[in-house]
Amino acid sequence: MKTRAAVLRELGKPFEIVELDLDAPKAGEVLVRFAASGLCHSDDHLRTGDIPVRYPIVGGHEGAGIVEEVGPGVSRLKPGDHIVCSFLPACGHCRFCARGQTNLCDLGALFVDNCLPDGTFRFHAGGEGFGQMCLLGTFSQWSTLSEHSCIKVDHDLPLETVVLVGCGVPTGFGTSVNLGGVRPGDTVVIYGIGGVGINAVQGAAIAGAINIIAVDPLPNKRETAEWLGATHSAADAEQAQRLVTELTRGVGADKALITVGVVDQDVIDAAFAAIRKHGTVVITGLAGPGKKTIQLPSFELTLFQKRIEGALFGGGNPFDDIPLMLDLYRAGRLKLDELVTTRYRLDEVNQGYRDLLDGKNIRGVLVHEH
Repeated sequence: MKTRAAVLRELGKPFEIVELDLDAPKAGEVLVRFAASGLCHSDDHLRTGDIPVRYPIVGGHEGAGIVEEVGPGVSRLKPGDHIVCSFLPACGHCRFCARGQTNLCDLGALFVDNCLPDGTFRFHAGGEGFGQMCLLGTFSQWSTLSEHSCIKVDHDLPLETVVLVGCGVPTGFGTSVNLGGVRPGDTVVIYGIGGVGINAVQGAAIAGAINIIAVDPLPNKRETAEWLGATHSAADAEQAQRLVTELTRGVGADKALITVGVVDQDVIDAAFAAIRKHGTVVITGLAGPGKKTIQLPSFELTLFQKRIEGALFGGGNPFDDIPLMLDLYRAGRLKLDELVTTRYRLDEVNQGYRDLLDGKNIRGVLVHEH
């Protein structure tokens, strides 16, 4: 079949809208008609090279849609099912899945070439195979993907809203709750209030943190953070440090969460300085794979027993955490509708990323037209 999609052909170039041929689902795969896709910063990392991939590639890794067709052996899904994609597939069989660490599933090794588990491509044009961001390619009207990447959701949930629980929401929430281990009474500092950081704020608030300091240079993002649970906000790390010192009487923050779009040494230094003895820094943001952004005094690391941890999907389990996010949404505890700043058509994908980089959006959503 034919499908329109936003693709990247080479490093540094914007998305192009092209028509591609899409293969039918093979064993263990499903054909999905996407209703919506989230515009996440990680897809811009494909353009800049901070996430290295094989070009050309169909963008998009936050998606929600309807199953149109299933391939042989698919047992969990059927045509007509509504699904949210997990940007991390979970095979259920590798050593990490067996240990309950499904966010580290070995299928993640396929992300560099962005081919499906059998090592081949489903999108084609001009005799060339096109990869799929996170094995998904949600910037396409239709996509063929592994059932390991699909979580079934109830039909009454609005797909244009719940699309956000495929990446940004559980990643930010889990950064606070899972790997951050935020507990009632904690003081938490969150650096960077975008699509991930705003949900780290929500996670910390639901977990019972008594002080939540949202750090971002943009007033609109600080205002949104305070609306969704932050108790304080700061325009920069120095102001945040003064707040931490005042609020904790000099002890330091329990957790510092780094959710900026591009991680550098300055934000690492600020977070490390902000935490107390035996405090934790969780790094969810990215920098390029060749960039060394962490240089810290081992003297302080050892004698103050401070901890630094990386976070993928907030350390969560997609097949457990995504339904949990939707339960919290239904209960009115987790805000999703309020996160969507602007909706875009497929042809407007580059405008969506300009708005993201200009700081205009908490989260943009691409709504597909068929």
